[in-house]
Amino acid sequence: MKFSDELQFSHRDRRDIYEYIERYGTVDYEQARKALGMDPEAFGAHVTVLKRDGVIERDEDELRIAFEGIDIETFDCDGVDVTIRQAHEDDLDGLVDAMHEALAEKTYIVGENIAETLEHEKVLLRHNEVSSRNVFVATARGEVVGWVHLDHPETEALAHTAELTVGVLPDYRGKGIGEQLLDRAVRWADENDIEKVYNSVPATNERAIAFLEDHGWETEAVREDHYRIGDDYVDEVMMAVRT
Repeated sequence: MKFSDELQFSHRDRRDIYEYIERYGTVDYEQARKALGMDPEAFGAHVTVLKRDGVIERDEDELRIAFEGIDIETFDCDGVDVTIRQAHEDDLDGLVDAMHEALAEKTYIVGENIAETLEHEKVLLRHNEVSSRNVFVATARGEVVGWVHLDHPETEALAHTAELTVGVLPDYRGKGIGEQLLDRAVRWADENDIEKVYNSVPATNERAIAFLEDHGWETEAVREDHYRIGDDYVDEVMMAVRT
């Protein structure tokens, strides 16, 4: 199932099953059936139809949303073998840890909020009638060393846009990993009919602003004193790029 696919269900129970799995990411088959109050035969039949239609997938007793398979890309980034792929639900802990480490300087407020949201929801990929969330990770030596996150609203007036955040662990910066993550995310946005990708950072984060400008992003607006970092009020720089 693609993130751009419209959610349509021919039976209310199938919608309920989808929404339950989407909310929790990966769920136990029997636990889901009991939580939804469905008898075994009906639940099994609905799961079979959802699997047939490519909406969910089942791995033994686990159910998850069957998101589209996205190509895995591998790069030599300044002597480091780096793989960029769509995140899996089992990347959650490693990704959140990487985000906290990368954002420890407290200069990327939106990124910090994303990390807190992921940690609270315990779900990486989302696709519902309100919004969709996709995440790509960069891995090296089996560890998550960077990420790019896209939050895509489903509201018609905003469906052509997505908010992007990107980050790389300090030890892996300067190797081109952030550039590859940014490029992958913008290409994915274009493939999914997203016309504009935007990002907002504190004006004090000069490194992030320069990085985005070097890749064709432009400043759309500045909100004065939007953040309070420590005892200082800091402007927010709102940037965007067209796909």
